[in-house]
Amino acid sequence: MGLVVKNLLKKYGDKVVVDNLSFEMRQPGVYALLGTNGAGKTTTIRMILGMLSRNQGEILWKGSPLSTATCNVGYLSEERGLYPKYELMDQLLYFATLRGLSKSEAKSRIMTLAKRLEVEEYLYPGSVTFAKLSTLQGDNSSRGSILGARRSFSRNKVKNMRADQLSKGNQQKIQLMISLISEPELLVLDEPFGGLDPVNVDLFKSIIREEIAKEKYIIMSSHQMAAVEEFCTDITILDRSKAVLQGNLNEIKKSYGRVNLTLKTESDITEYIQRSEMNLLSKKENEYHLKISGEEQANRLLADLISDGVTVITFLLREPSLHEIFVEKAGENHES
Repeated sequence: MGLVVKNLLKKYGDKVVVDNLSFEMRQPGVYALLGTNGAGKTTTIRMILGMLSRNQGEILWKGSPLSTATCNVGYLSEERGLYPKYELMDQLLYFATLRGLSKSEAKSRIMTLAKRLEVEEYLYPGSVTFAKLSTLQGDNSSRGSILGARRSFSRNKVKNMRADQLSKGNQQKIQLMISLISEPELLVLDEPFGGLDPVNVDLFKSIIREEIAKEKYIIMSSHQMAAVEEFCTDITILDRSKAVLQGNLNEIKKSYGRVNLTLKTESDITEYIQRSEMNLLSKKENEYHLKISGEEQANRLLADLISDGVTVITFLLREPSLHEIFVEKAGENHES
């Protein structure tokens, strides 16, 4: 048994922010902790990590109370956790020391992670400039360009950058480095894709896949449902402090059945859809997204279209996505 959370309760005065929450991670993989803003996700994570006290409940790791003293934990916080005016290298070494790494071991891991996350230029500015200088020399560039690069190298090699000099996305990369530097057994990722462009979202995804391959236990909380769905095996959806849906995602989707239909045709078929009494979710040109009662209803519509000579380009029956399940369960009674 890996992580067990039993009957977790957190109150502030009379307000309950996490209400009797329980879930388990029996084996390595990704557990998704999902919910609307204020549903209790981050509070739950902080209680698991011992950053917040709890009014009730148990948190066990491999049968014993979870403690960061006995379990190697990595945490990527939703909020920016870097010191804005301090140099990045100093901060990385500081956090590595807190996790018990020697300075030499920390430097080695920092270099590996910097290369993997493509932030070498912010941590080793002199060496990057020197690499550019070597390229100039290899290309037989002008003497003036080489001398300029040497002067740049001399200026930049003194200090690396501060956190407040980085974009949000690059700060997120540094924070991910901090969460991974100790090679944790349990990795908690709270909104890991926040502030990232699509290229860096893909980079983060590739790193998460590497951690999964290493058989890590990963708790992920994110509002990007499509990204979460790529990784998670089990989920809890929270709404107003309570768990409204829990279990294996594949089993949950199967329980809904294939009730979503995507249909694309060469002509307008609104009249056919109205006759079939299907629920039209959205339409763009001649592409339709429909909610249906079952496969029989969908097949009748298809037969009618073919019988009348309507060209069907796409006919796709599928289970609901995690996004659609989330909106149904956590969006029900919410004001816009």
